[in-house]
Amino acid sequence: MAEAEPRREGAPGQEVAGAADAGPPVVVRATDEAALYRVARRRARQKAQRKLRVDVRYSADEHTEILAEARRLNLAGAHYVGAVVMAHLAGDLVLPGQRTFHDDLIDELATLRFQVAAIGKNINQITAKLNSGGRPHPGDTALLVEAGRILGLARDAATSIDVAADHAATSKAAA
Repeated sequence: MAEAEPRREGAPGQEVAGAADAGPPVVVRATDEAALYRVARRRARQKAQRKLRVDVRYSADEHTEILAEARRLNLAGAHYVGAVVMAHLAGDLVLPGQRTFHDDLIDELATLRFQVAAIGKNINQITAKLNSGGRPHPGDTALLVEAGRILGLARDAATSIDVAADHAATSKAAA
């Protein structure tokens, strides 16, 4: 009897365990992430302890999903659920199927603004390193000029995004 070769998960010619019933990949849009993060962080502490409860029943899968998302946002499960419910009651978060074009636009712009700000931070770190002293390299001057130009572009982009987000929020309020 020949000895079988050891199997490796994901090796060519093998099916990955559970891949057949995995279904289509789940796509998480930036708007969903931004809205959830914005809403969950908004619920502030109160001086008096919250003592009233609402009992809710979840399936085991729902419970696991809720706790996983709360953990991802670095929140307690109860805080996460409370924040989402209170945001919905305040009109800041709509139930699935109730999101408007403006909601998606505002959240996409918030995500884009965050990414542009990260570019600006990186450029600032580069210029700080180049300006930190020591012997300058021959290309440092040209690199500093280019970094300054890119920083200006990032600043202009961030300002444009802020104006667009304000316009979208104003349009949503008027609607």
